[in-house]
Amino acid sequence: MLTWEPAIHALGVAEMDGTHEEFIRELDHIQRAADADFPRLFEALGVHLQEHFDNESRLMRACGFGPIAIHEAEHRRVLGEVALIGRGVARGQLGLARAYVAVGVVDWFHNHLATMDGALAACLKARKIAA
Repeated sequence: MLTWEPAIHALGVAEMDGTHEEFIRELDHIQRAADADFPRLFEALGVHLQEHFDNESRLMRACGFGPIAIHEAEHRRVLGEVALIGRGVARGQLGLARAYVAVGVVDWFHNHLATMDGALAACLKARKIAA
């Protein structure tokens, strides 16, 4: 299970850190969910990710983030995976989705946080847009 650890996950941009902490809580909740609750929570995860990514796009534009196209492409890829897996969830196929939220999303998040989101946070702080 993934838990929020400021020493590992905080980027020093309150807005991003709050969103990431909320994401980790939602991920933990869905990982612990009973099968009856899983489809609703998986759908809610997709909604959270869309809002999360829309907000990051706003932040990228605000600071003139150079690699915005790469960052947004990564967001679209993840949203595509969630949509594809969500179709299986809607048919009652939970195994792949459970593995995805337990391993795939967690691994992706750690890498994305350390690279793309870390670079965005640095851009925001350098331009004094966020702290």
